Amino acid sequence: MAAGGLTRRTLLEAGFCLCCLPSLARSSFAATAPMETLEVTQGVHVRVGATADATEQNQDAIANLGFVMGRDGVLVADPGGSLADGLALRAAIRAKTDKPIKYVCMSHIHPDHIFGAAAFVEDKPVFVGHRNLPEAMRQRGDYYRERLAEIVGEENAGTVVQPTLVVEKGVELDLGDRIVDAQAHATAHTTCDLTLVDRSTGALFTGDLVFVDRVPSLDGSLPGWLKELEGLKRIKAALAVPGHGPASIAWPAGAADIERYLTTMKRDVEKAIADGTPIEAASETAAQEERGRWKLFDDYNGRNAIAAYKELEWG
Repeated sequence: MAAGGLTRRTLLEAGFCLCCLPSLARSSFAATAPMETLEVTQGVHVRVGATADATEQNQDAIANLGFVMGRDGVLVADPGGSLADGLALRAAIRAKTDKPIKYVCMSHIHPDHIFGAAAFVEDKPVFVGHRNLPEAMRQRGDYYRERLAEIVGEENAGTVVQPTLVVEKGVELDLGDRIVDAQAHATAHTTCDLTLVDRSTGALFTGDLVFVDRVPSLDGSLPGWLKELEGLKRIKAALAVPGHGPASIAWPAGAADIERYLTTMKRDVEKAIADGTPIEAASETAAQEERGRWKLFDDYNGRNAIAAYKELEWG
């Protein structure tokens, strides 16, 4: 159990305005041991996150993180869920290369994908995010950080780092001998989902547009998520790195489970609305056939059903 009974579920359920970025209070980079990563394809490295909510023990290291190494520098694909997580990622990069960290990409607003950014501030990279990420950070960042600090400790939580490059539609991120394409998506998992494709290897970083094994969490639009997922499936990727799950999956075959879950949720909630089933009752029955296929199902499925009901009821 997280400190004060708080979990990542609590973090995802609320958010308000944030304050200015405070100064970093942390030990030297050299004091942090590198995290374990896997090279899923040439120059593309991935850390597999824990299938759990944030705790003091795991320091919110629950999302898949990655980095791409190029001739002229390194691109980070999600910097981690806390300052401690980000420092371990930076140490893993430095164990493999001393080239500059040019880009730190944040795939969306959720804490497990952004609070490690503070570990990279001294590298002076370009912090990359969706066009809607700055506003999401203003609305939620301070609240998220306060709750995260209660779980992982004030000194380990990290700080809100705003993007210095916002992606309106798409942008090319140049590492010298390889280009990584960043694409901003319409509202889906959240209002600010960003994906990356390394042209050299065909590796696709999906962020949380794709969950594997761990039940998805809906914080945007259910129909929108299905629509963006359909478009994502048309990308001719050699492999994909999901936001949660294994280090890599086949593409687009690896999207089958989340597509089935989201389609089932939409079908069941639409039927509940048509039948006049109250929202609380619908939250207990929607997508129940998916129960045995996902970890943390009971923690998130009911909330997903409520979010979907509120959206779909008003068409």
